[in-house]
Amino acid sequence: MGRRGYRALLSLLLSVVLFSVFVPDPIVRAVLIPAKFDGFVYNTTGTSPDSIVIEAFFDPVCPDSRDDWLPLKRVLAYYAGRVSLIVHTFPLPYHDNAFATSRALHIVNKLNSSATYHLLEMFFKNQAMFYTQKTINMSRASIVDSIVKFVSNSVGESLFSAVKSGFSDRKTDMATRISFKYGCSRGVLGTPFYFVNGFPLPVSDSVMDYSKWRSILDPLVSGSIKRENLHFFL
Repeated sequence: MGRRGYRALLSLLLSVVLFSVFVPDPIVRAVLIPAKFDGFVYNTTGTSPDSIVIEAFFDPVCPDSRDDWLPLKRVLAYYAGRVSLIVHTFPLPYHDNAFATSRALHIVNKLNSSATYHLLEMFFKNQAMFYTQKTINMSRASIVDSIVKFVSNSVGESLFSAVKSGFSDRKTDMATRISFKYGCSRGVLGTPFYFVNGFPLPVSDSVMDYSKWRSILDPLVSGSIKRENLHFFL
C-alpha cells in the first residue's frame, strides 16, 4: 500500500513542485515555519545528545508502516540510548482516513505526549477499522466521531472532550498539514520512509526488519564508540 503507492504520490509531488516553480514568490514565502521541529520524539529519557537520529515518516493506516514498526521498536531497545527516533506523520492521499488519524496523533501529543506512541500502536493494531472499505458509506463527521471514541478508549476516557474539540482546533489541522509539507520538502514519496542522521535510506519493497536495521546502525554506533574513546585519551 504505502510502498506500492510511490508512483501515485510521485505524480502528486510533481504537481506540487511545478506549483512551487510557477506560483508568485510571495505565495511561496507565505508558507508557515513551525515554532518547533516537527515530529514525535520517542522515549525522550536516557537518550544521549550525540545519539544517531532516525527520522521515520509513517501513515497510521498504512500496512507497510505497521509492519515496519515492531522491528524498529526492537532495534531502539537494543541500542538503548545510542539511537533516537522522531516520527513524522505523512498521511498518504490515497488512504481515505490517513489525515484524520494523523491529526488524532497531533491532538493527543498536544494533550499528553507520553501517550502518542501508544496511540500510534493502537492505530497499527486496529488499522482495518479505518480502511476505506470499512468507512466508505460513512460521512466525514461520523468517521471523526468514531476516531474520537477510539482515541479516548485507547488513551483515557477523561480526554474524550479534549480530543473531540481538538478536531475543531485549526492548530491541530495546521500541525498535520505541516508534517505532510515537511515530508514533501525532504523528498518523501510514501510510507514508511526513513532518514538516518539526515540522510535518506533507499526505498525497499520489503519490510525493514531487525537485521537490516542492525546492518545499517552497527557501523555507525561502533564509529561513535571509537570517537568517544579517542576523546577520553585526548
